[in-house]
Amino acid sequence: MTKEEKFSEIKTLTKDLSEASNFYLTDIAGLDSKSTLDLRRACFKSNIRISVVKNTLLKKAMDDSGKEFGDLKSTLKGNTSVLFSDKGNIPAKLIKDFRKKFDKPVLKGAFIDESIYIGDDKIDILADLKSKDELIGEIISLLISPINSVVLSLKSGNNKISGIIKKLSEK
Repeated sequence: MTKEEKFSEIKTLTKDLSEASNFYLTDIAGLDSKSTLDLRRACFKSNIRISVVKNTLLKKAMDDSGKEFGDLKSTLKGNTSVLFSDKGNIPAKLIKDFRKKFDKPVLKGAFIDESIYIGDDKIDILADLKSKDELIGEIISLLISPINSVVLSLKSGNNKISGIIKKLSEK
């Protein structure tokens, strides 16, 4: 790789890291070409962008991005792939699903909405994280639940309550 290519790669990685709110660092070393292709296809279907990167270039990009990545830099050893996603839990779910057939990818670390997770033991926690849309949906359903209860109780009274209210309003 020439100096210009390295500089261009660092610039691209820096841009990606500064714009990303979620990414995972994984190790896919040991996967054969068919398995790697299957992983890439699964990532594409899940709207995850996967890139195999050089650790030194990724460290430099992390330094240049203006974000704090804490101990993530210490995980940059051996083979490193970066999985970029709009949703924080989708890559973890993909990794867990892919591991049903293979023992890779191994999670080195993750950066989810400025929170840092280190180690493969965090994969279950990350897979169970709820996305922003899921949380909003749950809150809305909790807010609507009491209203639905009132409406159902009014309907179940065969309009007796509404009839009483109507009579009272006429007087």
